[in-house]
Amino acid sequence: MLSVRHHAILEIAKHQGRVTVDDLAGRFAVTPQTIRKDLNDLCDKRLLARVHGGAIISSGVENVGYEARRLIASEEKEAIGKAAAALIPNHSSLFISIGTTTEAIAKSLLQHTGLMVITNDMFVANTMRSYPNIEVIITCGIVRQSDGGIVGEPAVEFVRQFKVDYAIISASAIERDGVLLDYDIREVKVIQAAMSSARNVIFAADSTKFDRSAPVRIGELRQVGTFITDYCPNDEIRAIAEENGVSLVEALPRRAVSSLDNEAELP
Repeated sequence: MLSVRHHAILEIAKHQGRVTVDDLAGRFAVTPQTIRKDLNDLCDKRLLARVHGGAIISSGVENVGYEARRLIASEEKEAIGKAAAALIPNHSSLFISIGTTTEAIAKSLLQHTGLMVITNDMFVANTMRSYPNIEVIITCGIVRQSDGGIVGEPAVEFVRQFKVDYAIISASAIERDGVLLDYDIREVKVIQAAMSSARNVIFAADSTKFDRSAPVRIGELRQVGTFITDYCPNDEIRAIAEENGVSLVEALPRRAVSSLDNEAELP
């Protein structure tokens, strides 16, 4: 049975996507050790999943709300965005998929010139449309009410008409065997079409994706050319990248050192 504080923690996590030990200890005027026990209890019930310094909503068959996803690892996504933008030359054609990480990449590309951007993310299109040096093409299809993503077979067929220099994609979860996962098969089919229609595939995902799961298979890490994350805590993923010639870019490698230094804090 959940306590009143457990219910309150879950409500905060649902609205913010992520909770931290320090913030919760301050909110409830209890010790960090008490909060860690609360989080462990909720994780044992598969309601939350532990990440360094706190927890996120546990994975299921439905993703966290879009606004909450924006708050998860926002600094990490900004760093990933800058690292990805540094790899994209001016006068390139690219597809940008749905997601808060890819949205961060779009923001980092705004000073580029001569870009042609195809996207099925209305947030990405709206972010880039007013820049005269960027041509934005938005796919046709079904507009998903939850996040403004455009999905479905019309979007798949639209994307297949192009051969872009770069496909910039993301995922909701990364398995230890390198399988990339998401929630909506309609969205996944668009991503798969973009991957097959691109000369280079850049996969971008923050490190919280290693702690999650999702039901629909996008593909495998070995199918991409570059994987950009804030840092990669998973030796199996590092090995898969090295064995398959995938360039692993860590935008915040110092976070890995910090995580190891503070590992004793985690139960």
